This record gives sequence, structure tokens and C-alpha cells, in this order.
Amino acid sequence: MTLTFKPPAPLASFPAARFAASRPSTRRAGLVQPRCKQQQPASQQQLADAVATDNVLLSDRWRQPLQRLLTAAAGVAVAASLLVGTPLDAAQARAVLTADEKATIALFQRSRPSVVYITSLAKRRDAFTLNMLEIPAGEGSGFVWDTKGHIVTNYHVIRGASDVLVTLSGGKDQSAKVVGYDEDKDVAVLQITQKDMEGPLVPLRLGDSSDLEVGQKVFAIGNPFGLDHTLTAGVISGTGREINSGNTGRPIQDVIQTDAAINPGNSGGPLLDSSGNMIGINTAIYSQSGNSAGVGFAIPVDIVKSSVSQIITFGKVVRPIMGISFAPDQSVEQLGMNGVLVLSAREGGPAAKAGVRGSSRDEYGRLVLGDIILSVNSKRITSASDLYRILDKCAVGDKLDVEVLREDSKEHLTIVLEPSN
Repeated sequence: MTLTFKPPAPLASFPAARFAASRPSTRRAGLVQPRCKQQQPASQQQLADAVATDNVLLSDRWRQPLQRLLTAAAGVAVAASLLVGTPLDAAQARAVLTADEKATIALFQRSRPSVVYITSLAKRRDAFTLNMLEIPAGEGSGFVWDTKGHIVTNYHVIRGASDVLVTLSGGKDQSAKVVGYDEDKDVAVLQITQKDMEGPLVPLRLGDSSDLEVGQKVFAIGNPFGLDHTLTAGVISGTGREINSGNTGRPIQDVIQTDAAINPGNSGGPLLDSSGNMIGINTAIYSQSGNSAGVGFAIPVDIVKSSVSQIITFGKVVRPIMGISFAPDQSVEQLGMNGVLVLSAREGGPAAKAGVRGSSRDEYGRLVLGDIILSVNSKRITSASDLYRILDKCAVGDKLDVEVLREDSKEHLTIVLEPSN
């Protein structure tokens, strides 16, 4: 909108006679006025100064109108200067970036080509034509693992998908093959072909999650709500957290907690340290609304490395097992005990071979408690989480010295771990 200001009448439009009538005589007794050159019209500022200092004596009739006129003129000048603005030189107009901002920008520009957008497709039958249609069923993020086309994301991002599309940083869509996944750790590996790509793949640098510190600065890159390559920043809010896998219910341990904004669509994207190293996969949030509440969780890169390595090599993750099922921790607590209560030992499995007893009912239908695992390799077991933590560090074929409470006595059994599949 253009504003047009109508300037007040120029001072010269006031009749000179009126000014003269109020001006004191310049001829005084005994004085002869020298002849002077023609006076130049006074500027508005000069008149204002004169009025302010009483150098020009006006009658009461004209003093107030003149002051109002000068005030209006000044207001017009101020308004005009606000509309037009005062030009700044280029150095002043350009925003000055801090060293920290420059480092963040460089990190994003360096990492951006490695982050991808993942769309899961599902087949649905059209209600009218009965034809099978492939429609988007979910979306998330992922990142380039190596130059061979392997893409890593969360398993829950592609779970149940009939096909998966990977959108690279340049905007090109590619169909991806599911190489394998680890349901327990919520990790999946995809692979894309490179024949039609615009340039070489740029893998992310992998960091180390064993020595992370609370307060350490971190960055999340992903596609929240479909907004591709969104960068958020925060700090590590906690380490050693535990969340349950949404796929199997098995606990995922040593999870990283961060206040970097993580929203739907961020799942599968990388969590980076200030050097741009990938230290985790953004996986879950704690929120009552379903959106970011400043409590996000990322699977640590050390767990991701182990899962991805096995998936690429074998197409699956082989995990050592004892071959038992056990009761929830709350059930054992209600009995006033600590440990893991064995509900069943799979026939022919490692625990059954070692003589572990599961829970059962007697001839009268009364519950007979099974063995309660108290320690493994001299490490005390107070919950299922403790048992999983030990198993995660074991390999197939390892022998475990397991202490159990059976009725009122303690026994030691040797269990040889076998592969899960």
C-alpha cells in the first residue's frame, strides 16, 4: 500500500506583512542600519530554532499556528524516512554468522547427501474395481551405509510393506530391495541399484556410542511430516536408557535420549555428533500427543553396526538363545523374589538340555513354580533386562554358568547357547 503525504503550505505562503507587523522595528534612535545583501529564505530548521530561542518574536496569534506547522512538517519527514528507509551498506545488511552457526551449516551440507526419504507401499484391493492397488502406507527416513547401495532405517518404517521407495537427496526415486532386518533391535537394511543414479553414494561416517556424554551437542536429520532433509539440534539428555522394541517387545538397551526434535517421519534417520559422525538411529519419542515433546530416543550406533553387519552378510541376525520363556518382572516381585522366573524350557533347547525346569501344575491344578534364575556367570540377575544384557554380549556356542533357585535350594547349571534361527 502506497501512502501519499500532502505537505503543509510552505512558509513563504504566509503574507510577509503579517510577519512584518509582529516584527520589532530595526531602526532605533541613533542607529543607522547597514545595507545588506538580499536574505535567503530561512529553512524550516532555522525557523524552528528561531522560534524556540525567541529570536523571532511573533504575536500570540501566529506563534502557536507556526509551531503546529513545524511539528506537522517534522512528522511528515519522520514518516517518509520510515517508509523509504535508510540504505545500509552490504556489510551491515548481510547477517553475520557465528563460528558455531558456520559449523552447523557445514555439517548439514556435508551430511545432507547421505540422508534419504523412505516410502513404504502396501497393496490394497480397490473397493469398486476389486483391482489390487499399491498405495503409500508409511514414510520415514534412512541413510546411506556404504557405496554398494545399502540403506539403513528402522524396521518399523518398512514393516509389512509390499514395496519400498527410496528418494535420494537429489529427488530421484528408486525401488529398494529389503536385504534383511533385526526385529529385536528395530533395524532394517535395504539396497538400491546404482545404474540410474546421478552420482556416487555418499555414506555417513560412523561414530562410537560407547563414550557419549550427557550435554554433548547432537543433530537429527530426517523427513518429519514429509518435510525432506529437516535439521534439528539438541543435546544428549541421557544415556543407558531402555525402550522396548515395538516389533517383539524385547528391550533395546543403552539407548540415547535427546531433546533434538524428533517427529513422525524422523524414524530411521541419523543422529549425528558435532563432527557429523552417526552415533544413533532416531527411533522413538515419548509423547502423549504423538509429536515431539523433547524426549526422543535413538538406537546407539554400536548396536546398529552389529545388526547391519550380520544382515548384509547372512540376510538376517543370528542371536544366541537359552531356549526359555519367562514371566514378567512384576510377577516375580509380587512373590517377594528377585530374578527371572522360568515359565517353560523349550523341548530340545539349550536350557532343557541343561536341566532347567519350567513352571507347571500338579495333579490338583496348583501352580508349581519353575526355576528362578539368580545369576549368570556370577553376575546377579534381578530382571529380564539383566538377562538380555548378558545374552546380547554372548555368541553362539558360549557356555553360561547359571545359578537357579529350585524350591528351597540353589543349583548351578551349564547352558550352551544355540542360534536363534
